[in-house]
Amino acid sequence: MLSFNNVSFLYEPYPIGVASGVFEEPFYKQLVKSFPPVELFSFMPFHGNKYSLSEVNNPEKYHEYVRTTPVWSEFHRWIKRPEFPGEVVAMLQQHKIEVEVPRQAANGSGGSRLKRLVFGDPAAPRPVLSARFEFSMLPANGGFIKPHTDSPHKIITLVVAMLDKGEWNPAFGGGTDVLRPKDITNNYNFMNKYLEFDEVETLTTFEYQPNQCVIFIKTFNSLHAVRPMQAQGGQLMRKTLTVNIEKVL
Repeated sequence: MLSFNNVSFLYEPYPIGVASGVFEEPFYKQLVKSFPPVELFSFMPFHGNKYSLSEVNNPEKYHEYVRTTPVWSEFHRWIKRPEFPGEVVAMLQQHKIEVEVPRQAANGSGGSRLKRLVFGDPAAPRPVLSARFEFSMLPANGGFIKPHTDSPHKIITLVVAMLDKGEWNPAFGGGTDVLRPKDITNNYNFMNKYLEFDEVETLTTFEYQPNQCVIFIKTFNSLHAVRPMQAQGGQLMRKTLTVNIEKVL
């Protein structure tokens, strides 16, 4: 499903990548067409003005929608494979990005031990990484997500834009900003304190484009945001599919 054949990374101030054409086009069109309606979502004002539908936010409606929508059921099964986190870790290693994989007691050592832990081999006591996905929306009329570095238990986040070609006017904004704090004392932020927009400067922006995936590596300074968007009126939403690879707590 998700393909990272067309991916490139920035390495400063922290590793972040962008991949184009991550889904085969027919499957991507089905995902976009069947994106859940806004009435199923929970409003998350403490993040900015984000709408979320996930295993954490409104879980009953999330599971019902995924279970009853064939294309999302298929994607859910694929994401939940025990091999999936290790496949993403391996892709990052190919680009010289080594992420911390939690360690647990297990027999063996070296690469075989890592394989058991990451890929969910039955010989391992239990998985140490898990994956889940979230449906997310921001209003194109003023929607935003405040500068943050992601939760400490996250390892990797994949954010895929969900829109038809020609649906979005780039003048609205909606890109993902790579940020740096203006005050260097705010740079070490592993616990994910949210900052204000006037406290950060933008280093680069990944535009909001169809079938594109932005790949975040959680670090102490992985600061990013979506600035307030500029559409005037209307009900247009910036829709994304967010896949989180996390430590099993």
